[in-house]
Formats: sequence, C-alpha cells, structure tokens
Amino acid sequence: MLYLHGATGNEQQGIRRLSALADEFGFLLLSPASQEGTWDAIRSGYGPDVRFIDQALTKVFAQRRVDPRKIAVCGFSDGASYALGLGMSNGDLFRAVMAFSPGFVPSGVEETGTPRIFISHGTKDQILPIDTCSRRLVPHLKHTGYEVKFQEFDGPHAMPPEIVRGAIEWFLN
Repeated sequence: MLYLHGATGNEQQGIRRLSALADEFGFLLLSPASQEGTWDAIRSGYGPDVRFIDQALTKVFAQRRVDPRKIAVCGFSDGASYALGLGMSNGDLFRAVMAFSPGFVPSGVEETGTPRIFISHGTKDQILPIDTCSRRLVPHLKHTGYEVKFQEFDGPHAMPPEIVRGAIEWFLN
C-alpha cells in the first residue's frame, strides 16, 4: 500500500496512521514524502514526486514479493487528491484507491484501467468542504464508470480510525 501524506505532512504521517494496521493485516506500507510542502501535481503537474514514487515502488518490487492483485494507493487531503490521480492513471497497477478527504482529481490524468475507489469525507470539514469536494467528485467518478464506495462521517478534516480500518478491510476483501 502506497500512502500519500497531506499538505505540510511527511513520510511519518502514513507510518503513524497505518503501521499498526499493516502489522495486523500483513501488508507492506510505503509512505514517501513529497519533494516540497505538497505533491507536485497539486500545484503544477506531475514531475519529481511521481518519479520518486516510481523509483520507490520499483525498489519495493525488487526486494519483496508483492501480489499484483493487491496493490493500492491511498492518501489524506492533498495526498488523497494525488492518490486519485495516480490511481486513475495507473489503474493497471493500483487495483484500489482510498482517498480520505480529497479535494479534486489533479489535471493531466490519462485514465488507464478502472480501480475500485473508496472515498471518505467529514461533513464538518472546513479545509476541503464536503459539498464542493467529495459530494461533487463521487457522482462524477460513478458517472464515468468507476465503482465508488463513499462514506461520509460526522466530523472535521480527518481520518477517523474506524473509517480507515473499514477502508483497509474493503480493500483486502
């Protein structure tokens, strides 16, 4: 599982949020950091961050046995938006995308394959409001042919542990 942090986050965000679940469910967790304060496609298009992620995945695939049917990308906030873009443009690699409080799909996505998509969003999110983000994004994704599971929760811009656990279980089943 590739985890992409939110703006101003770092590689430790994914480790803090998912390492216990990775141990419990037995999956590999790759949690890289963006080159700058957020992922490149959020600001100016895909570039050094996507190249770094590609190199990191290549290294993991060389060092570990990975089931190609069980590769997912997930992220929070800006990382969720980036995960949607990477997942949709690499649906032949990423079989699932988990986006926790995404804002949008970055421009320049050339869709390949149709990964399953899980999106969660808090109804009290004041950073990326649900009405202008996920409630618009989910119907669009469904209309374009993606299988989307959408879970709203009563809360702020966050990744509630029970929602994250449910997303992991959704992915692994």
